[in-house]
Amino acid sequence: MSNEFTHVDERRRPAMVDVGGKAVTHRSAVAEARVRFPPAVAEALRESGFETSKGPVFHTAIVAGVMAAKRTHELIPFCHPLGLENCRVEIDMNERDEAVIRCTASVHHKTGVEMEALTGASVAALTVYDMCKALSHEIVVAEVRLVEKHGGKRDVLPP
Repeated sequence: MSNEFTHVDERRRPAMVDVGGKAVTHRSAVAEARVRFPPAVAEALRESGFETSKGPVFHTAIVAGVMAAKRTHELIPFCHPLGLENCRVEIDMNERDEAVIRCTASVHHKTGVEMEALTGASVAALTVYDMCKALSHEIVVAEVRLVEKHGGKRDVLPP
C-alpha cells in the first residue's frame, strides 16, 4: 500500500493524474455491491419475478449500471474520460436475501477502470433500491468494493 495520494500536486492541491507517459495496456476491473432486503421484500420480489410497478428491477438496474460506468468521468472528479470497450452488469439473488451486483469493465488505455466498475455497481444498486423502496425503506445498499483488477502497475486479485 502506498502512503502517497495521487490526486494532489507538489503543493498539495487537487490535481488530475498525468497519464501521458504511461503505456496503453489492457485493463479490467470487477466491482461488487450488495443490496440487502428484509425477508418479506425478498419473497415478494421472487414471487413477482423481480417486477415492480416501476418495471423489471434487475433489467433496469443493469442498464443504469452500464450507463453510469460510461459516464464515470462526469461524476467523479479527476477521472479520465474512457471509451469503455466492454461493461457488463450481472445481478443475482443469494440465499441471504441479498442482490449481488457485479460490474466488469475493460479498456485498452493508459489508466485503469476501477472507478468505472465501482460506479456501475453502485448505480445499479441504487437503482434496485429506488425501484423497491415502495416495498420497504429498510432495504440496505452495502459493501460496494473492488473485487479484482488487471493491468497497470499491479493486479488486485480476490482473496
